[in-house]
Amino acid sequence: MTRILVADDHPLFREALSGALEPYFENAQIIQAGSLDDALEKLNEFDGVELVLLDLNMPGGEYFNGLITLREQYPNIPIGVVSGSDTVEVVAQVMSLGAQGFIPKVSETREIAQAIVDIIGGKKWLPEGMEEELEKVDDELKVLLQRFRELTPKQIQVLSYLRAGLMNKQIAHEMNVTEATIKAHISAILRKLEINTRTQAVLLMDKLQLS
Repeated sequence: MTRILVADDHPLFREALSGALEPYFENAQIIQAGSLDDALEKLNEFDGVELVLLDLNMPGGEYFNGLITLREQYPNIPIGVVSGSDTVEVVAQVMSLGAQGFIPKVSETREIAQAIVDIIGGKKWLPEGMEEELEKVDDELKVLLQRFRELTPKQIQVLSYLRAGLMNKQIAHEMNVTEATIKAHISAILRKLEINTRTQAVLLMDKLQLS
């Protein structure tokens, strides 16, 4: 039995996608999750999940945190990102962080089904023409993507709070850690991104078009 986890915070989209895929995968068990924590629980509960279809912006998964966390904790389960944000910058980042495919939410069901078959079969899948677009990504962006890839999920979470304008004390409260811990995270972020200030970190996120 093929097991597919659909992780998206919109119940209607999950139901629609699950229902649309059933004719293509008659013997598949399609499991649903509405947040990153929920997805992790389902992966722990169900053995043999062959693919995760992951929304980028569901709770807990913002700023690629969901993709990075799942890659770290379940490195052998392929991930196909399903998102409405399909700029070349976002797709380049998704593929850089270890996704096996990127599926725009506007894709037809048959395309999504083909993407699933390819990804489960060990192939990468991108929308038609996207591979050529990725080859045109400039060298500066490629360097940024590589640096960003070095960040941990916690560091990305801190970075998201920085972008929202929170001070160290506020971030510490939100993450239930000490202010010293946040300062250590920020120092590590600046070092890994090879920048000097918080403002530069936020500008880099803007350049990467992180929503």
